[in-house]
Amino acid sequence: MCTAAKISGQFERTGKINMRGSVLLVDDELMIRRSTEQWLQMADFEVISCESAEQALTYLNDDFNGILVTDVRMPGMDGLALMERARELIVELPVILLTGHGDVDMALKAMRNGAYDFIEKPFNPERLVEVIHRACEKRQLMIENLRLQHNLSSQSGLDTRIIGISPSIQRLRRDLLKCAALETNVIIYGETGSGKELVAQCLHEYSPRSTHHFVPINCGAIPEALIESELFGHEVGAFTGAAKKRIGKFEYADNGTLFLDEIESMPAHLQIKILRALQERVIERLGGNKQIAVNLRVVAAAKVDLRIEENFRQDLYYRLNVSYLHLPPLRDRHEDIPLLFEHYARQAAEQHHRELRRVTEQDVLTMGQYKWPGNVRELKNAAVRYALDGGLSLADTLFPITAISLSDATKVDSLSLAAQLANYEREVICQTLKLCSGNIKAVLDQLDLPRRTLNQKMVKYDINRQEFMGADD
Repeated sequence: MCTAAKISGQFERTGKINMRGSVLLVDDELMIRRSTEQWLQMADFEVISCESAEQALTYLNDDFNGILVTDVRMPGMDGLALMERARELIVELPVILLTGHGDVDMALKAMRNGAYDFIEKPFNPERLVEVIHRACEKRQLMIENLRLQHNLSSQSGLDTRIIGISPSIQRLRRDLLKCAALETNVIIYGETGSGKELVAQCLHEYSPRSTHHFVPINCGAIPEALIESELFGHEVGAFTGAAKKRIGKFEYADNGTLFLDEIESMPAHLQIKILRALQERVIERLGGNKQIAVNLRVVAAAKVDLRIEENFRQDLYYRLNVSYLHLPPLRDRHEDIPLLFEHYARQAAEQHHRELRRVTEQDVLTMGQYKWPGNVRELKNAAVRYALDGGLSLADTLFPITAISLSDATKVDSLSLAAQLANYEREVICQTLKLCSGNIKAVLDQLDLPRRTLNQKMVKYDINRQEFMGADD
């Protein structure tokens, strides 16, 4: 028979039980207790067996990470009283009741009061093993969630900005601190929504330039006709509408950090000017002749490998690629998902003065099964919706748009593929506008589109934003 100390020590060393789970078995009948214990051990469970509820209570403390299986009818404290006391000591402890034939109604009532399940005697051993296995899985998910919450509450410094316990995120934090101290130019690679701007901000905040400006610019979101002025500024009269002098992002970021997001979308003629600015450390405003010295660090972000991007200058790539950081997609760091979700849900609840909704074990399972194509950005949006709308399940928050039936959007068989895809695309944009009450910035974030692209599609599909203003109301 295993001891509680052994089980506790094993969990502290490894973070998990080596077998399928641990079971605290309580039954006053010796033969039933011994045969059940042997069967469970053969099924690869750790077992602590007790002859009374009073004895079982001595094992129910903060170190116990298993489940409780108890007979209902016992002398002294019965199984129902033990269940009530056990769940006071360990919140939401899975409890499986062993009942006689005449106790079924009572067991069903106990399930409504929090029991995980009940097994009627004489029971099928395979059925008992199946139920215990599911209960142990639930218990381990709950323990993991509590551990993640504890980790979050005890974090400080960079851990509170770049949240996660996965090996890839721990490595990212270490590499980030090294890059921050070097002050070299950096390229950050990562999928849409993976947190590239947050990493760039941290590079700035942990660098010697932290007391100066961090200046972000999304190269893909600014019309090509305006991006040169945005970057380098302009003099009065440089072009029609230039009524006053403008300081560009390069100049504004002097002594600080310039963040060029989606740099792969930078027009070719501007890549040459950026390369010169980085080499010579000088710029010229549009319409001006004066050279202005700038001392800045450039952090660039890209969704694609710039080495093989045919429209990106290789000399600029090598100028930027002194250091690089890679952000793993959320689907590759499952252990971080519940922690991030809890963090953003708590943040939203506090900001809007709402009571924090508890993340259930089913929620954690749903998170693990979902692929998170939008990465951390999508997770944050889902967590906020989950925190602010108590009527939504997590599944509802994850599929607000994909719930649109493709067959409904493309149900006319005679349409060409292009026409069917166009119908579907229009439906997605309309549904997103409705969800965001016509807020264009929110739609851009949700669909991860440049403003120009969204405008073109709305014109193409004759979508009027005004029709969706206040749609949530």
